[in-house]
Amino acid sequence: MNRTAFIIDGFNLYHSVKNASADLGGTSTRWLDINALCNSYLHLVGNGAQTQGVYYFSALAHHLSSVNPGVVQRHQSFIRCLKSTGINVNLARFKEKEIAFRTSSALGDVCKGVLKRHEEKETDVAIATKLFELLISDQCDTAILVTGDTDLAPACRTASRLFPNKTIGFAFPYKRKNKELAKLTSLSFNIDKRHYAAHQFPDPFRLADSTKINKPASW
Repeated sequence: MNRTAFIIDGFNLYHSVKNASADLGGTSTRWLDINALCNSYLHLVGNGAQTQGVYYFSALAHHLSSVNPGVVQRHQSFIRCLKSTGINVNLARFKEKEIAFRTSSALGDVCKGVLKRHEEKETDVAIATKLFELLISDQCDTAILVTGDTDLAPACRTASRLFPNKTIGFAFPYKRKNKELAKLTSLSFNIDKRHYAAHQFPDPFRLADSTKINKPASW
């Protein structure tokens, strides 16, 4: 048996799912059953692969609530569905960052000030930490990172060097294929946009306690 763990970069996957919905003519893809999606790719892992666990990493965008009402509530509803299917959810945070700027016009006028932006913090470190936790404790034989983010390349290189008997692979979300990451491993594959559409939660989704969660109207 090939114990296989899937480690999900939530925001990388989310933006991929949005791209897929647009490219599928508006087909609903955001109400994604991530556990079912991961299981559908076990045949590509091979060697009798069975899911050891699915670990989802993201953050709640509270800073967007004023311009996008309900954004946090929609995400929280989705997370409740994920947890109900056995997914381990890990939430990081957004941190405000000030960016100084200075511009000038053709007339010589100068405009300067400070812009406030929010950055997702700790997620990459949390993903890398989970990867090493699983390997060190021998909880899996194969770890699949579901991301196209090159920030995780150092963790992959180090893990492969320290655990030569383990397999570190990548599942690239739709439109997130990364050649640099693909070169780091013998196991990588692309997630097809049609697979998002094929692995959606029912609407409404029923939790174990019979609570019904409706898919957000905008999804």
